[in-house]
Amino acid sequence: MGFLSWPYPEESVGYWGNVTSTIDWCEENYVVSYYVAEWSNTISNIVYLMTTFYSTYCTYRNSLEFRFYLIGAGYGIVGVGSWLFHMTLQYRFQLLDELPMNYAMSIPVWSLVSEAIDEIRSIKDRKEKKEQSHKDEILTGSLIFLTISIVTWIYLKSKDTDVHEVLFGVLVVLVAISSGLLTHNHTIDYDMKKNLYSAMALGVVFFLSGFTAWKLDIHYCNFWIYLRRNVLALPLGMFLELHGWWHALTGVGIYYYLVYLQYLRVITTGTYGKYKFIWRWKIFPELVPKDMEISTQYSNTLFGSLVTTKDSKEEENRKKK
Repeated sequence: MGFLSWPYPEESVGYWGNVTSTIDWCEENYVVSYYVAEWSNTISNIVYLMTTFYSTYCTYRNSLEFRFYLIGAGYGIVGVGSWLFHMTLQYRFQLLDELPMNYAMSIPVWSLVSEAIDEIRSIKDRKEKKEQSHKDEILTGSLIFLTISIVTWIYLKSKDTDVHEVLFGVLVVLVAISSGLLTHNHTIDYDMKKNLYSAMALGVVFFLSGFTAWKLDIHYCNFWIYLRRNVLALPLGMFLELHGWWHALTGVGIYYYLVYLQYLRVITTGTYGKYKFIWRWKIFPELVPKDMEISTQYSNTLFGSLVTTKDSKEEENRKKK
């Protein structure tokens, strides 16, 4: 081994004792730290926490609805739960990782499905539509709560992770279908539609890439262990912990989808005139107040021409004239 690399120690029992979780991932236990069972799978959860903090800050800055605070908090709990689970491999923290995934996903499902139901209804009277919309939100929320509660009970009794994974997959599909319907029905402007679909597509790409890494980690575990121990060694081997990449990639994908949901919501509620959708450095989407000074370079569409603060001011002056 070279000066900047060292061999993997043998897998051992560390600070948190014997594994009590029903899942023990491909990353070998306590080979990096005596206090952290799965080092890479633990620290990769920082992406979830960064997503939560920044999206919640944007919710506050943009005066968005309370539902976006709930969504951010939900994914923050997932990040904390996953951190504790992979650090300890204790069953109680496994539940704090897995169950909040469904709870967090149920919030955008409730929001989007309620709106999609309103789209299907043909109510012309504004007051009647508002009252019906409120009833739909209560009914949809109650059905989702009941379903989540029943599946949680089944999962706690059976300890079968397939129960959790199937429900999570169903919730993801519901979000995709309902948000796609709303995007199709509410976006006529070309750039608006392009930005929405771009953010959605990138979110899906990151999420599917993470899912692929997760499955490869499970099905080819012995191969990855061989590469880490006999080819890469430490610390490079930590970059081949594919479940950690699931955390990182889905954390980024969640950010893209949260920005997409924020933009879609202000469009469907008719308040989009207060905001501007930008891509910082051509790649990172963000919904910002229209009168906010943007300190970084950005483009108005994905990979579009860069706009500086000077360009933005000149554009505003031209509009005023």
